[in-house]
Amino acid sequence: MEHINEFRSLLTVLGFLCFLGICVWAYSKHAKSGFDEAARLPLTDDDPPAEKGRQGQEGKTNG
Repeated sequence: MEHINEFRSLLTVLGFLCFLGICVWAYSKHAKSGFDEAARLPLTDDDPPAEKGRQGQEGKTNG
């Protein structure tokens, strides 16, 4: 039973180290450019204009 507690302690330490690693990566200068680019994605207007769908065509034929 004592081995399970050692395993749990090891898992806790590994989880904390992973958390610290993610924090260091997220706040590093290397990752900043990628985050800035991703933040601007919703503001870009590179989608082509939508063509009339099926409803627009049906209105002409049924009218």
